[in-house]
Amino acid sequence: MRQATITGNPRSAGSGKEALHEHLDPKLRSARYCWHDNYRLGGHKQTNVKARIFLRFAVCALFLTAWNMTRADEGGVAFWLSGQYASFGATPQAPGLYVPVMSYFYHGEAAGGVEFERGGISLNLKAYTPLTFIVPTFVPDIKLLGGTPSIGMAFGGGYNRTEGSVSLTILGRSFTRKRVDDVWGMMDLYPTANLAWNSGVNNFMVYVTGDGPVGSYDSQRLANIGIGHGAVDWGAGYTYLNPKSGLEISAVGGFTYNLENESTHYQSGFDSHLDYAVSQFLSENLHVGLTGYLYYQLSGDSGGGDKVGPFESKTAAIGGEIGCLFRLGGHEAYANARGYYEYWAEKRLQGYDIYATVNIPLGGGKEAAPPLPHAGGL
Repeated sequence: MRQATITGNPRSAGSGKEALHEHLDPKLRSARYCWHDNYRLGGHKQTNVKARIFLRFAVCALFLTAWNMTRADEGGVAFWLSGQYASFGATPQAPGLYVPVMSYFYHGEAAGGVEFERGGISLNLKAYTPLTFIVPTFVPDIKLLGGTPSIGMAFGGGYNRTEGSVSLTILGRSFTRKRVDDVWGMMDLYPTANLAWNSGVNNFMVYVTGDGPVGSYDSQRLANIGIGHGAVDWGAGYTYLNPKSGLEISAVGGFTYNLENESTHYQSGFDSHLDYAVSQFLSENLHVGLTGYLYYQLSGDSGGGDKVGPFESKTAAIGGEIGCLFRLGGHEAYANARGYYEYWAEKRLQGYDIYATVNIPLGGGKEAAPPLPHAGGL
C-alpha cells in the first residue's frame, strides 16, 4: 500500500546549485503562477516590475528544483508504506473472512536551499496525511505448498495537505511566497497475496502485492492521494512467537519495482524496505513492544520526465506499540496502536507516523491468529 502522494511531494527535501541554475532559464517566462503578487521587499511593499519578474523566476526555479529534484521516488513518497507490518507480520491466520481496517496519519517537514554570492533561496515544506484503509481478506481452508494462503484487496481514501514556502534573499532584500494545496479523494487499489507457514515457535511468510493506479491523481496538483503509476512489490517475513515466555519478534522485508508514470514520463527507482517489531506479552491478551522500519532506495529515478538526475532516498524510524487480543462474535480479533519517529531521512520529508488497526473476523476458525492488515505498500 502506499501513502498519499504530493506531486512534488513528501517525503524529501534537498538542494542543488546546478539544478537551480539550470532552471533559471528564459523559457520560464511562459510559466503560469498561482501565488499572490503582493510581496515585501526590504520590509516595504514595492511594485518594481523588474524585481517582480526576477522574483517570479526565482520562485518558479526553486519550486521546480525543490519539487522535482530534491525528492527521490517521484513526489518524494515510495509505493511502500513503511511501518504497515509490525507484530505477528508472518503468522498464518485461521481460514475465514476478515476485514482489517487501518487508520494512518503522517506529518512531515523538510527544509532546503541554495546559497549564492549575494544571497540565497530557502524552501520549507510540510505535509499532513490522514488515510483510512479497508482490506477485505479471505483465507481459504486449504494448504498450498504446506502453507496457508490468503488474498486481499486494500482500498480507502483520505486527505492530503501540503504547505510550501519559498524565501529569496538578495542584496539584503527578502521575498517570500507561500503555496497551500490539499485534496480529498480515493486511493489506488492494492491487491495482495500471502502464503504463510507455522512450525512451533517459528512462522514464515512470503507475499506479493501491487498498485492499481485508479486513485485521485493529477500531475498538475501538488497534493494527491493516488500515485499515478503502477508498481509491483514482493518480499518475505519471519515471526518468532513463544507462548511460554510471551516473547514475539517479527520482521518483514521486500523490494519494489515502479512502473513509469504515463502522465509525467517519470520512473521511480528500485526500492527496498524492512518493517520490524519486538514485543512482550504482559498477560494472555495484552502485549507491548518496540517497532521500527528502514527504507532504502537502491537505484536512482529515471525516465524522460526525470530532469535532475538519479536521486535516491532513504529513511529509518523507531517507535512503540501496544496490541490486544479480544473476542468478537465468537472469534478472536486483534487491535493494535503504534507510532514511529523518523530519523536518517534523505531526499524525503522527516516526521512521524501513527497507526491504529483492528482485524475484524467475519467468520473462520476459533483460533484466529492476530496478524495486522496485510496489504503491501500504501
